Amino acid sequence: MHQNTTTDCPATARGAVAIIANRRGELLLHLRDDLPGIAWPDHWSVLGGGCDPGEKPHETIVRELDEEASLTVHGLTELFEIRDEHGSGQLITFFAASWDGDETTLPLAEGVKLQFFAPEHLGTLTIPPFIRDGIHRHLAARPA
Repeated sequence: MHQNTTTDCPATARGAVAIIANRRGELLLHLRDDLPGIAWPDHWSVLGGGCDPGEKPHETIVRELDEEASLTVHGLTELFEIRDEHGSGQLITFFAASWDGDETTLPLAEGVKLQFFAPEHLGTLTIPPFIRDGIHRHLAARPA
């Protein structure tokens, strides 16, 4: 588990995302807008975004969850880093958290929709490869 939360991250080089699960083990995914110029348009992903100058990944994910969906989660834990080799090129810090609310009531500020999915249904969704890798890595490490 990666625990380097003291390093600042330049906005163009770093980002942070959160794998959020509810008590049933479903994962909260975000359908991204289909707009030119954004990384992974029209793909299902997890919430998150790029670091602002001088911002640490933990600060980034807390800010992004609030900005994108007014979401406050429980048990936010840093997991690992994966580079988005085929999209933004950013080094992304993955976090895990839990939230048991109704995703349809969240005020979504970016993207098309939020929806919980059971892990066994993720194979049918269009998900960026680095996000899919991060989700699989996280699920494989969870206690049975």
